[in-house]
Amino acid sequence: MSLMSLKAKARDAKVSSKAIRRGGAVPCVVYGSVQENLLLECKALELHQTFVKAGESTLVELDIDGKKIPVLFKAMAFDPVSGREIHADFYAVDMKKEIETLVPIHLQGEAPAVKDHGGVLVTPNLHVKVRCLPADLPKELVANISTLAEFHDSIMVKDLTLPKGVTVIDQPMTVLVTVQEPRKEEEIAPPTAVAAEGAVAAEGAAAAEGAAPAEGAAPAAEGAAPAKAEKKEKK
Repeated sequence: MSLMSLKAKARDAKVSSKAIRRGGAVPCVVYGSVQENLLLECKALELHQTFVKAGESTLVELDIDGKKIPVLFKAMAFDPVSGREIHADFYAVDMKKEIETLVPIHLQGEAPAVKDHGGVLVTPNLHVKVRCLPADLPKELVANISTLAEFHDSIMVKDLTLPKGVTVIDQPMTVLVTVQEPRKEEEIAPPTAVAAEGAVAAEGAAAAEGAAPAEGAAPAAEGAAPAKAEKKEKK
């Protein structure tokens, strides 16, 4: 079995991580099937290129000053500003023992429900956890979405075709991909237009109701005061 190779060298624990990065390297640690954790450093460019190709589901052979150890990328830390790798965790594997790790799902084909009916492809899970020997670890698993012909058609874990020696740990009915109906745009007038129309109607209503009384309202109001005055005079 041919593995991707990545050179590394032991690093001095007394040297700070910042100093290692300033020197163009990335601090790393190896744990797992090793007697004790190994503190290493890899050249930044080589580490980046290997991680891009391997991801977390491809075995990598660490060459540590001539000593070779099969590992998986287990965790990678990135600088929040530059996006560059600033620390790497490797998991050393025993080629004779099964491992559990995440494998990405690769979508293949075109969904008729999307192409012909305007559906929306939803992917709630694009990774599954598998168990297998390191030598049998697949780089990815394929989900053929050309079978999604109608709305709500789905591809589940149980529908995956697995390579020999590989078992998926996730529940068989876990949905990986599905198709939903397109959202319908509700035909609602813009709020400003509604307010404008309501304002006109309110003004019109007031005018209609108050048009007749408005003319008589003033005389009535004017006559109200004299009526009281007359009563005072009678007294």
